[in-house]
Amino acid sequence: MANVVVVGCQWGDEGKGKIVDWLSERADVIARFQGGHNAGHTLVVDGTVFKLSLLPSGIVRPGKLSVIGNGVVLDPWHLVEEIAKLRKQGVAITPETLMIAENAALILPIHGELDRAREAQSTVARIGTTGRGIGPAYEDKVGRRSVRVADLADAATLERRVDRALVHHDALRRGLGMDPVDRDALLDALRGVADEVLSYAAPVWRVMNDARRAGRRILFEGAQGALLDVDFGTYPFVTSSNVIAGQAATGTGIGPGAIDFVLGIVKAYTTRVGEGPFPAELNDATGERLGERGREFGTVTGRKRRCGWFDAVLVRQTCATSGVSGIALTKLDVLDGFDELKICTGYDLDGERLDHLPTASERQARCVPVYETLPGWSESTEGARSWADLPGNAVKYVRRIEELIGCPVALLSTSPEREDTILVTDPFED
Repeated sequence: MANVVVVGCQWGDEGKGKIVDWLSERADVIARFQGGHNAGHTLVVDGTVFKLSLLPSGIVRPGKLSVIGNGVVLDPWHLVEEIAKLRKQGVAITPETLMIAENAALILPIHGELDRAREAQSTVARIGTTGRGIGPAYEDKVGRRSVRVADLADAATLERRVDRALVHHDALRRGLGMDPVDRDALLDALRGVADEVLSYAAPVWRVMNDARRAGRRILFEGAQGALLDVDFGTYPFVTSSNVIAGQAATGTGIGPGAIDFVLGIVKAYTTRVGEGPFPAELNDATGERLGERGREFGTVTGRKRRCGWFDAVLVRQTCATSGVSGIALTKLDVLDGFDELKICTGYDLDGERLDHLPTASERQARCVPVYETLPGWSESTEGARSWADLPGNAVKYVRRIEELIGCPVALLSTSPEREDTILVTDPFED
């Protein structure tokens, strides 16, 4: 029995939610290991749409344990709201089905305020954050001034943690022309959610290691995509955490030896939200067509996604940095009806041919894609559940992607519906 890490191999929005939900039927424990409530997942289960942004996708599966690891930054008010929303949709959530790491850092209202103020006043280059305070919360974490879940249990400790954070934040706010933080109001707000949040708090590192020793299958769920990784992404237009597969161990308190299979989620074309380089972006009717057919709007922000052809250079690179064992290729059906398709196989940088994305952002911005053209298909792939259901040119397209990225397809998704999935290799049985 294998433990599986699921990571996005592009800029996010690859369809991780559906794949994690599909895999969670085979798992016992589903754990989030990084990010925050800026990570949107849309699940369609028996016609019911669930929109998640903080809770693990496995939460809609009865009888599974969902875990929010220490690598996640947690907005406690959003947590309470998301739990309430899912309960209204008939999802049972209890301390037996959801556990939150006691050492997870909290996102406070001051983090979102700072995030939005910085974006509004940026005179150099906007990062294009969601404005939800993710970055400032991670800054406080590494700056050793976070309020953590466990701090909610002791009034004196909570006050000390808040006071330490405010020494830093009030100075920043003065520089940005903002009013100082209302300390008492912040403390009252934290006390208001403390009991509910603490009811789910647990030493997740121990829970995870006990589950591993007991032979339970663990599914590690990443957020965003590897091209937004703070180290290996298109810096500085990235998220504020490590997104790649190695973070699954650190973000849940389990050793790297627990990871048996890394499944990279890859969209059959490319999208990104926000600012930053995008070599294969299409600012034309084809890009519009991809966006319309793929319903490319952010789950969390509603922002329109930028669209482009499949970039094999980027996916080959992210498969390497995450040690991907196999990919789940999603949204193949969006490409139905195109006369021809293009795949980016390299870049031209001032006359030099590159087989990887350079690190320097100014060099990234000058990369011009080199394309290979493949024939499209007129038949529908939507809902296909076996290779025999796919048009011949669709199979050729998938096989060419495998060759170019140097990684096999383990799963193929052909619609948002859970069961519209072609299984090639079961990651839990690999």
